[in-house]
Amino acid sequence: MKAAVVGGGVIGGGWAARFLLNGWDVHVCDPDPEAKRKVTEVVANARRSLPGLLDEAMPDEGKLTISNEISAAALDADWIQESVPERLALKRAVYGEVQKICRPGTTIASSTSGFTPSSLQEGAAQPGDIVVAHPFNPVYLLPLVELVGSDRNSETAMDKAQRTLEGIGMKPLRIGKEIDAHIADRLLEAVWREALWLVKDGIATTSEIDEAIRLGFGLRWAQMGLFETYRIAGGEQGMEHFIAQFGPALKFPWTRLTDVPDLDSDLVKKISDQSDAQSGSLTIRELERIRDNNIVAILRGLKTQNYGAGRHLRSLDEKSAIKLQYPLNAPLMTADRVIPPDWTDYNGHVNEVYYLEIFSKATDRFLEFAKCGPDYASEGYGFFTVDTRLRYLSEAVEGQRVRAFTQCLMFKGKKLHLHHTLKSDGGRDLATGEHFLLHADLTQRKTVEPNAKRVKPLHEIANAHSGLEKPESISFG
Repeated sequence: MKAAVVGGGVIGGGWAARFLLNGWDVHVCDPDPEAKRKVTEVVANARRSLPGLLDEAMPDEGKLTISNEISAAALDADWIQESVPERLALKRAVYGEVQKICRPGTTIASSTSGFTPSSLQEGAAQPGDIVVAHPFNPVYLLPLVELVGSDRNSETAMDKAQRTLEGIGMKPLRIGKEIDAHIADRLLEAVWREALWLVKDGIATTSEIDEAIRLGFGLRWAQMGLFETYRIAGGEQGMEHFIAQFGPALKFPWTRLTDVPDLDSDLVKKISDQSDAQSGSLTIRELERIRDNNIVAILRGLKTQNYGAGRHLRSLDEKSAIKLQYPLNAPLMTADRVIPPDWTDYNGHVNEVYYLEIFSKATDRFLEFAKCGPDYASEGYGFFTVDTRLRYLSEAVEGQRVRAFTQCLMFKGKKLHLHHTLKSDGGRDLATGEHFLLHADLTQRKTVEPNAKRVKPLHEIANAHSGLEKPESISFG
């Protein structure tokens, strides 16, 4: 699959990275002589952060091409993402040029934060192929994309666009009615206007405003949004009580949302100086990496709770999970993933606890394959790990792709003996984990003999693996 990205700025570069790391070939078109440097730097940031969101390996990376030739970019493209500056005439000119070259029916998606699909489609040769797909920076990490069409877009075309965006790990929000600035930017604009007045009137600095957001309501919004947060604020009586209690405050002159300060040179300089003082010691790339690490950590935290954006990430892991298959003539690959940024310690390599996390999940994957996973637990039975031995053989580092291979050394009576080997992408042994488990009755919380018929798949695996060569170092048995 090929994606053409017209415009290689912050958003265009983010789109290029998102498609590229999800296995698409990408051709970026931008006349800027610095486009190659800028886009490759954004892709490098994405390469070190996006795979860390997932517990399953991403597809092999596609091929990246960067040029100033829009015709070469659009030729044979399966998706065209327009990310040029917010000038309506410029966007329409881009559509006119690419629709002379691309195949009819090729989706042309605009990253516009403000224009409606109808305004973009005016004068186009195939208006029904043009949609709004408005993302959020960084595009390669934040899953939300506002997908908007007009009455000129068929339901088939919109469904096709949604499937494509879902295929690169995004979460499309289908907006059924056109409106300038869509949904999210209208909300952001309200906060932005009020923030400008707070700085203009000397009430708060840029740093104080950011502190108010990131240490307070921003954390609530990140995992629960606006309305669900306020529902909780209403206590046991819920949203109706919240509105009754705080609704009258909307009539108070607390905000200046209907009035916007003049962004004259004095206010622009004031904001710029305060921003420089706040974070000017860091380069843009350093700030981007800090941002990316923070977003990965927050999203991974939400994933453990299966809530908000974390639920979306879990669904991506489930879709791409390794499908273990017979025949069982070798140890089973039970993990294939990239080391995320938050797994490394001050030495620059993976902290020891995360080797155990990988092996623990490898055990879970093995048991699921043997029909002794969550479904078995719902019947009241399962396996408890009673002893674990880890051996650290070589360093693993951030961004490294690793795989775990699991061999069943023994399954007899209540006892299950597993051996995991963690390997680098090049096949080097990084660590081993040896796990001794006992079969248990989960209702009584004590070990019991399993039903032979129910654990037949596990016996089959154990019998098949009994003929494999034993690992060099075995602690048990």
